[in-house]
Amino acid sequence: MATNTAPSTGPVWDWSAGHGPVTGALSATTGAFAVSTIGALTHMPPTWALAAGTVGAIGHTATGLRQKLAGRTIGARAASWLLGSGWTTWAIATGPLTWSALGSLAVIGVGMGAAARSVGLYEEARELEAIAAAERQVARELSAGRRAIAAEWVDRIERVCHITIRVLAVETWPTGAGFTIDAELPSGGTTYDRIAAESARLAADARLPHGCTAIASRGIDQGRVLIDVTTVNVLEQETPYPDGYGPLSIHTGIPWGYRTNAEEICAYLREQCALVVGPTGSGKSNMIHVILAGFARAEDMLTWVIDLNAGGAGLPWVRPAMTADPDKEVRPGIDWLASTHTEALLMLEAALRVGLHRKQAYQDLMAKANTDLLPISPEIPQIMLVIDEGAEILASSDPQMRILAKKILEVIRMLRSAGIRTVLTALGATGSVLGNLMIRREGKVRVALTGGETEGMDLAKLFPGTRGLRVDQAPYKGAGFMGTPESPAALFKTWRILPNQIRDIVHATSDRHPRLDAISAQAAGPDYTHRWDPARTPWLTNPATPTPSAAPDTATGAARPVGRSGSLNLKALRDEPTGPGAIDEDALAEEFMRQIDAKFGTTEPATEPRTPAPGLNLSALRDEKDTGPGWLPDAITAIRDAGTDGLKPAAIADLVGKGRESVRKALKGAAERGELIYRDRGPHSVYVHPDHA
Repeated sequence: MATNTAPSTGPVWDWSAGHGPVTGALSATTGAFAVSTIGALTHMPPTWALAAGTVGAIGHTATGLRQKLAGRTIGARAASWLLGSGWTTWAIATGPLTWSALGSLAVIGVGMGAAARSVGLYEEARELEAIAAAERQVARELSAGRRAIAAEWVDRIERVCHITIRVLAVETWPTGAGFTIDAELPSGGTTYDRIAAESARLAADARLPHGCTAIASRGIDQGRVLIDVTTVNVLEQETPYPDGYGPLSIHTGIPWGYRTNAEEICAYLREQCALVVGPTGSGKSNMIHVILAGFARAEDMLTWVIDLNAGGAGLPWVRPAMTADPDKEVRPGIDWLASTHTEALLMLEAALRVGLHRKQAYQDLMAKANTDLLPISPEIPQIMLVIDEGAEILASSDPQMRILAKKILEVIRMLRSAGIRTVLTALGATGSVLGNLMIRREGKVRVALTGGETEGMDLAKLFPGTRGLRVDQAPYKGAGFMGTPESPAALFKTWRILPNQIRDIVHATSDRHPRLDAISAQAAGPDYTHRWDPARTPWLTNPATPTPSAAPDTATGAARPVGRSGSLNLKALRDEPTGPGAIDEDALAEEFMRQIDAKFGTTEPATEPRTPAPGLNLSALRDEKDTGPGWLPDAITAIRDAGTDGLKPAAIADLVGKGRESVRKALKGAAERGELIYRDRGPHSVYVHPDHA
């Protein structure tokens, strides 16, 4: 017969809980009644109960004195013991089962409960009063300290600035690195600039440590001033990049460093561009990596990097993806890297196509959101172009640079609403760098890493309208000044980020990077789709390969690889050795075709069969017909057999024994015809058969 194991629905008793006034009195009276009944039946001497009660009263009195309880509380507890023991002694002697005994016991129980409730409330009131007294004491001490600070700075400002202020509040920073004074300016049209201009003299008069400042800024209205006084130099110490690589967003700001009060300062770049200035040795490269770290952590941003100095700014963010475990998909920390003029031009032109197409394609979305700015989200990410020494590109007179500068200015000027912004760096805050109106107007987020360097650091030009900034206030690497539309220019320092942290961030954020939306990817075209192809990034896949340079094409103005002469090149027809180190004949043939087209325009395939004319016949070097070369079906079959993992173009080239460039071209054509599907995985991109897509 099965037993019923259903849980009980009755009341649940908490036997570990302490007694209250009611349960305590009930426990005491029932205990006294039980002892008196047993004692009467067993003829127990009555004085034993009185002795036990006396011991209990003495014990509770000693405990109350040790706990520093009130006298009435100690007296109530002792009286309860004595009354209970006295009734028990009387009941044992006369019998507990009489109406007089039971009635008196009930009266004693009610009295015990009332007394316990009364002394409990009294003790609670005493405890609250003690806490309040301690808080009042702390407040008096803090108030005294604030009053001393207020009086000291009122005298100092009157002595140095010759104006009398009235301090309304003094707030000490939670970090303990300083305090902020909220003061009212005197009547008569006095502005906060009177105090801001004397920042250095105020700091000297206060005997502040080196690196500490007294900066005045706007108050809640034009008759108020906020004075931030730093008493601990937090810029002197090197602080590592925070190891919490949590998600960020373009809408909530990207942290770039911390102020002298140890609070983070964020850059809001949905509509603003940024300019980072720093001479050699000031920590500018480290600052770029901190910026890229914040962008990599964002869920709605894609980063494109242009660094014509061998791509040094972006390489640490790409290498972890290339050296990762092949069985684990790790995406680079940046979405595109350009190290040559040719690649940079492709990137900028793709950005312009994406931005202009977004303005047209997302009109319905912007109308639905009732905004003239493209709603940025993980599905439609913002594109951030980080251009190392980009300000120098804009100021350069070199023909190659001028082509890039024109494209950069078009991106800055035209693509704000489309969600494409730039971060430019420069070696100095000079007139040549800041002379461009577009940079000054759009680059409202500005950073000056001084490193103690005075040459070429005109802070007045970089932060117009801000007074009291001096280079010698930030002589440390990674320290300087940062100003945004939300936060006025003031001292700050960026974190120190190390290569192992960059690797950890790339791995931690690999699955967080958004994909470029389909509309934008279509506009970006093959230049974006094949951005990680080994042919365009040989210096990534093979570090021994030197980074190619580029020169402008005199006919079109576009960049072309250096090392090719402008005359007809027939190297494709020469007999070359085969085996390791052999020249790729297909690649040479394609270059030869390009040169022939540029000079004669005679290599287009004929629409009608014709008899070859005597002389040079170039038909062998023409493009394959639309169905692809003869080896393509075997390659498609091999890709289908590879399943969902697909095959890399290099593996297919080794399989069919053809040059990699011609194989990529044929596979690209097959993908455009729908015979294959290209999966963009950076350096690990593959082609997959539609059956496994």
